[in-house]
Amino acid sequence: MPKLWVPSSVRLVPVTSEPRPRPHTGRRRNPAVRQAILDHAADLLIAHDYSAVSIDAIAHAAGVSKHTIYRWWPSKGAVLLEAMMERARQQTPGLGTGVFADDLETFLAATFRTVEKVSGLLRGIMAEAQRDPVAAEGLRQFTTGRRDELHALLSRGLAQGELRTGTDLDLLVDQLFGLMWYRLLIGHAPLGGDVAARLARSLIHRGP
Repeated sequence: MPKLWVPSSVRLVPVTSEPRPRPHTGRRRNPAVRQAILDHAADLLIAHDYSAVSIDAIAHAAGVSKHTIYRWWPSKGAVLLEAMMERARQQTPGLGTGVFADDLETFLAATFRTVEKVSGLLRGIMAEAQRDPVAAEGLRQFTTGRRDELHALLSRGLAQGELRTGTDLDLLVDQLFGLMWYRLLIGHAPLGGDVAARLARSLIHRGP
């Protein structure tokens, strides 16, 4: 059989039976709907325990379908954790007084208040993170962000001479958040009241 002649300027492309990918034709995700889901999820967490909040309940409160929620989050733990993170960002006050002791107390008090409001969520997320990689990663991201904020605040205090020279800031961050997690998980004492003020005062360096 004679060989087919093909001009050198023409490139042969093998024929395949696989269809070409079709462009996505779905509707764009609405940021307002996403925010509404997070807001209602956070409200449910404050009103109920973690185990009592379901995807069905969140969908009903936000006026959306479960499918809409699963378009953004793979599990209940993921959406509730982000809801808590979003609410924490909204409720964290500015730290611009310039007075280290006041800013530290404000940061700790705001953090402890938020933790008490969503204590059920944090306990549930802590348990779920042991078996759900998505929840574990979300928890790491949340705690890393809060650690960075506190570390920056403590660094300012150290530079201003408000903390003892040579203070190990990483260890100090662990100690401060360690108190929070210990009281949250063990439940032997509350995080409210004057705990933040007493904790902040105990760190301030007085004298040589």
